[in-house]
Amino acid sequence: MTAAELVDSIRLALRDAADPSLAPGQQAYMKSAMPYLGVTLPTTRRLTTQSARAVDDADELRLAATLLWREATHREERYAATTLIGLRPLRARLDMLDLHEEMIRTGAWWDHVDEVAGRVTEVLEAHPLEVTQLMLRWTADDDVWIRRVSIISQLRRKEATDRELLTIAIESNIRDTDFFIRKAIGWALREYAKTDPDWVRAFVRAHEAELSGLSRREALKHLG
Repeated sequence: MTAAELVDSIRLALRDAADPSLAPGQQAYMKSAMPYLGVTLPTTRRLTTQSARAVDDADELRLAATLLWREATHREERYAATTLIGLRPLRARLDMLDLHEEMIRTGAWWDHVDEVAGRVTEVLEAHPLEVTQLMLRWTADDDVWIRRVSIISQLRRKEATDRELLTIAIESNIRDTDFFIRKAIGWALREYAKTDPDWVRAFVRAHEAELSGLSRREALKHLG
């Protein structure tokens, strides 16, 4: 199956599964300018994965993801695209970062961005030297969503967390008033607190005057 055939297969499957009565509520909840078909996210992922089983070429999968993303008329098609980039042949590949970045910049909302952030984490783990340098640049990017990914790019890395990178990402954005940045800072610290609670407590104390209340509450949420 070619990329174009896979795209057609996914689009047909999504439309066959659509419940138009769900679409207005989905669109309102996500504050999306792009309409929905009325397919739940689990169903979208399942149908996409099923269709992709007929493709064994990574380049075709990448092209299909790119086409679905760029040509999407409904949000589920973009969810299908981010499902494709999470399939094993495309995971942790350094040459996927350009597509990841495109999805972050043009997706520009938490549902897309946080999904792609998980893919960035996989590339970071596989190629730490190259991706760390990229994340350092992203910490100061003009795009709030790119900066959010630099902050949450190490979620669930546990003992492998690069504390220097985490510190720079947070300190570079600590005075930002954007909700999604403040939430990301708290989320990153809260997650790392599961691995090194003492470090997180010390970090919060050292930055008490700079951290927003939201970031502080999130960071200390499970530390008592």
